[in-house]
Amino acid sequence: MNQQQPAPQYSNPPPLLPTSTMAIISLIAGILSFFMLPVLGAVVALITGYAARKETRAVPPQASGDGMATAGIVLGWIHVGLVVVVFCCVIAYVVGLLGVIGISMPRGHF
Repeated sequence: MNQQQPAPQYSNPPPLLPTSTMAIISLIAGILSFFMLPVLGAVVALITGYAARKETRAVPPQASGDGMATAGIVLGWIHVGLVVVVFCCVIAYVVGLLGVIGISMPRGHF
């Protein structure tokens, strides 16, 4: 009953992967797209984000930073959506303004 248990076998921890530079660029560009680089930042965030996800999801992974890449992609798509909404609002405003101008002009001035 007094048996000795074998010593546990410890293995080396897996090597730490470097953080993907593309993931960092994607996250920074996604954040900057809201403050300094409106459309360009969103495009850079999307392109570098998808490239970084390819690096981080490779088998075996070449780099870490999948969360940063995903955040950059999400920020890029949110900004693209906001640009589309603003563009549609501007078009609706111009069409409405032209309609008001057209209604208020006398009929013989065309």
